[in-house]
Amino acid sequence: MILSFLMANNRAIVTGKIQLGFTLCIVLGMMSCSDPGGDSASDPRLFVVTTTTMITDLVKDIAGDEVRIKGLMGPGVDPHLYEPVPNDGIALREADLVFYNGLLLEGQMTGFLEGKGDKSFALGSSVAQGNLKGSNEHPDPHIWGDARLWAGCVPVVVNALAELDPGHAEIYRKRGGEVRMKLEKLHQWALQRGVEVPEQARVLITSHDAFEYFGQAYGFKVIGLQGISTVTEAGIAERVKLVDYIRQHSVKAIFVESSVSPAAIESIAADSGVKIGGELFSDAMGQPGDIERSGDEEYDLGTYSGMLKHNINTTVNALK
Repeated sequence: MILSFLMANNRAIVTGKIQLGFTLCIVLGMMSCSDPGGDSASDPRLFVVTTTTMITDLVKDIAGDEVRIKGLMGPGVDPHLYEPVPNDGIALREADLVFYNGLLLEGQMTGFLEGKGDKSFALGSSVAQGNLKGSNEHPDPHIWGDARLWAGCVPVVVNALAELDPGHAEIYRKRGGEVRMKLEKLHQWALQRGVEVPEQARVLITSHDAFEYFGQAYGFKVIGLQGISTVTEAGIAERVKLVDYIRQHSVKAIFVESSVSPAAIESIAADSGVKIGGELFSDAMGQPGDIERSGDEEYDLGTYSGMLKHNINTTVNALK
């Protein structure tokens, strides 16, 4: 019976990869008696599942202790290539609400997440079609790069929580308003930092094309060695072209990413003679509690605001 289930459900292809691994996780989850969300029988709170670290952080800021939250992906995890484990299937089966990014970010999990009906919400749905980058076939999912665009995702979380848990609706709405104000303040700070780099030097070169929204928001020309997904690697032609660009435009620094192997960028740096300006957070935040100091402020790299501040400070300090 299980074999028939697997064969019937493994014909779906998402971003060119057969979903065998994830379907198997769902089957194992159905067979398991463990509860990844804790003792749900004695805890009346909503059980909410999130995918990426950025989404987990946003939902925690809005929901607080009123819900139980399980994030599927941890620091440094590449959601494009993420391979689910059996407990993920259990969590998604038991969840009252699921928040995910969408726009094909979650790779082989996409089909299942989209099929969860009215309990599953894609934050990417908050972005108007005209504001999306990429193509219609593969929109750019890295919307959190722009703090103002990320703030636009807040109502998706607030409305879903308030509808399912009306007793705490006002609390969710109040926190949601506070989060949007915080993100607007962060956006204005990033704008002011970005202009410290001379306009001709605002060239941000990274491992893959994860910073288009970031670049548009804060004034950087962005060039990624790979495309918007890390599923496929850049070829020799792309590497040679990038080396030539760096030399011709006297680029001051290029950057590695925390969730992508640094090997390709290190090779580009060696071939072009440019320095590596630091490591940026692209598809995942840092470790919670990892405090970074810059000037007279400090911030937690395991938070969205800390991640964005690190990316801006690292970029500005290396390029200006």
